[in-house]
Amino acid sequence: MILRRLLVVVLVLLGACPASHAAPKTMVAAAHPLAAQAGLDALRRGGSAADAAIAVQMVLGVVEPHASGLGGGGFLLHYDAASGAIAVYDGRETAPAGATPAMFLGSDGKPLSTREAVWSGISVGVPGALAMLELAHKEHGKLAWSELFAAAIALARDGYAVPPRLATWLERLPPLRSEPGIRAVYFNDDGSPKKAGERVVNPALAETLQSIADQGARAFYEGPIAAEMVARVQGHIRPGTLALSDLAAYQPARREPVCGPYRVWIVCGMGPPSSGGIAILQMLGLLEPFELWKGKPDDLRSLHLIAEASRLAFADRNRYVADPAFVSVPVAGLLSPAYLAERRKLMSPDRSMGEVGPGVPPGYVERGTSHMSIVDRWGNAVAFTTTIEGPFGAGMMVRGFILNNELTDFSARPEIGGKPVANRVEPGKRPRSSMSPTFVLDRDRKLVMALGSAGGSRIIGDTLQALIGVLDWNLSMPDAISLPRVIRANGPTELEQGTTIAGKADALRALGHQVQVRRHEGGLAGIRRFDDGWQGGVDPRRDGVAMGE
Repeated sequence: MILRRLLVVVLVLLGACPASHAAPKTMVAAAHPLAAQAGLDALRRGGSAADAAIAVQMVLGVVEPHASGLGGGGFLLHYDAASGAIAVYDGRETAPAGATPAMFLGSDGKPLSTREAVWSGISVGVPGALAMLELAHKEHGKLAWSELFAAAIALARDGYAVPPRLATWLERLPPLRSEPGIRAVYFNDDGSPKKAGERVVNPALAETLQSIADQGARAFYEGPIAAEMVARVQGHIRPGTLALSDLAAYQPARREPVCGPYRVWIVCGMGPPSSGGIAILQMLGLLEPFELWKGKPDDLRSLHLIAEASRLAFADRNRYVADPAFVSVPVAGLLSPAYLAERRKLMSPDRSMGEVGPGVPPGYVERGTSHMSIVDRWGNAVAFTTTIEGPFGAGMMVRGFILNNELTDFSARPEIGGKPVANRVEPGKRPRSSMSPTFVLDRDRKLVMALGSAGGSRIIGDTLQALIGVLDWNLSMPDAISLPRVIRANGPTELEQGTTIAGKADALRALGHQVQVRRHEGGLAGIRRFDDGWQGGVDPRRDGVAMGE
């Protein structure tokens, strides 16, 4: 583990400071070296940031199948250097037409167990990543679509060494061996999981990728591949309702970025159905008057205030944020300075507020994951968070790729207290997400940073801390990403095990926090403008790397 982290640090430093000592003009930060290399190769051939993102994603689907791939979805931000414009692409999965609000309740009216809900046909949403990437390519691509699949096809066909993180999940999830496709690729003949460094080949995935490279995304959403997805979901012991018509009808959505000020910068992120952009802007707005830049990352005061701001943002997130096609999300109200000032009154520098409910913002009317950040030679950038939800998604493989379990991101309970839950299941609806692809711009709308993370609901806290690390504490991108984590999502305040801040647990408890010290898996990947070029960083807790030239 120590040697792997040192290797990652060396590669990051090489990417940020090559032998010429000139800062790189292009940069790819991604969750696996082979994926980052595929993206950098696309940039070398004259490709755009969007082209590189597609090449990276296709390789991630091969070497990081537990986290993302063809069977999942994602959110992508694109920055145009010439105009300063940000385009937002929503490739979130949707619930099939046959989905019902009570589908995750058992016969007793109580939510199904996690295992029953996740590893089932009912958890599978209509995949959206591929359709979204095709749309982004049509609008921002420079290389041929088929060219962007070559590296992934070769790796799937010829094989690759199992990376440490994939080996860990295969060891942790022995029931995966009961899925024939997964067992054939990722387990040995005796049923033991492949270990780090052992060879994996996935010819079925190579064939699937080749079909999509030749025919475009329609080869995935119609025809034999689609038919096999439907058959697998409907044939499960707990069958879902995914139908050919659901796949054929899927359309990625264009959204507006959610942007707000923080000190001298403009921070832009993903709006609903993701909660990430709103929550991060709320937390930054709540924290700004406390002037964290005057302190240090491991100060008790900083840890306390970050946790308290998170407490308020997550209370609002859980109440108000869902698919805007189904729920009126009061985005402007949640981000208004007056509302944040009122909520800030609940924050004390020396005492936790304890459990807190949502506020009432102006305008409200009652009613596995991976991230990549890329900059091309023209200064255009992509921040793309991609996922199949849980490790190995729904635990089902079709033609070499894993199906998502994204529908478990919906609320299992359609009503609470007699009122409909904003994030309840409804046909065609996109489940709420925590994915937080983020851009930071200066006052001239020039890109300062591209950032995002994996990690479920902890994505929001990870991204927030890395932003504060760079913007308030002037850390390098690798150092900001490596900061010990303080996370407060929907439970106690979490401190990262084995770090300097773990020793602050009792001090935080004395302020009224419920504290849990636990292992943190991270997943950040970011790029920042640095002198005359770019500096990249990836999470040392995972297998990724940043490369540039």
